[in-house]
Amino acid sequence: MNQFPVQGAQVVSRIAALLRIVGRKPEGSPLVELVRSSGLTRPTVHRLLTSLASEGLLDHDARTGNWVLGPEILLMGSVASARFPLEEIARPSLRRLAEETGESAFFSVRRGAETVCLLREEGSFPVRSFVLHEGVRFPLGVASAGTAIMAFLADDEQEQLLDNWPAHAGQFAEAHTEAVVRANLAATRRTGYSVNPGLVLEGSWGMGAAVFDSAGRPGWALSLTGIEPRFREDRQEALGKLLMEEAHRITVQLGGPGK
Repeated sequence: MNQFPVQGAQVVSRIAALLRIVGRKPEGSPLVELVRSSGLTRPTVHRLLTSLASEGLLDHDARTGNWVLGPEILLMGSVASARFPLEEIARPSLRRLAEETGESAFFSVRRGAETVCLLREEGSFPVRSFVLHEGVRFPLGVASAGTAIMAFLADDEQEQLLDNWPAHAGQFAEAHTEAVVRANLAATRRTGYSVNPGLVLEGSWGMGAAVFDSAGRPGWALSLTGIEPRFREDRQEALGKLLMEEAHRITVQLGGPGK
């Protein structure tokens, strides 16, 4: 009797996974990458992609062969943005951070056990790190935004992720060992801001500060990324202070602590 609801839920889960994978990059993804990343068979992936395209949720780029997000996603996003005016709230902080530091500034949101980059503001410094852009996802505890958010989760939530850390961190587990992550989380709680010393990509550093919701939970993060010499130790305190000031500003606008 319960077989059909389970099957239906499985289809929804597969569709959601494919949409997330396609949405990681503006240029989309080829079929072979979608098959590899989703763990589904090629016929299943192709069938789901075709169905999503027929509904306008995906498009197939004939020039590149990639599958990209379709026009219906844009319409849904426009409606959702009216309900969650995060760009209107976060964009001024991103601009101030980029202008004052010269680094690229980002605003990320927590989605389950991941962070997703929502907004970006380029800094004036001519050499940049291209690790982060809109749509990029990282496991919580990986990169500066994910570390800033995870550091202020309840202890039991943190331990749940750390108990199965290699599986959670996936491809990032080698550099982000459990010991390294625990040390980073402790340092973030102590200072209020996170530092990612090139753990995602050698030479590409980042710093982040959590933004809290009305219940005091970390739901978003501001971050700065750039090359290693721009994040030397004697500059970190000043960058951290700027990040925390802007994170607090957004937190207050969202009805969080400190109002």
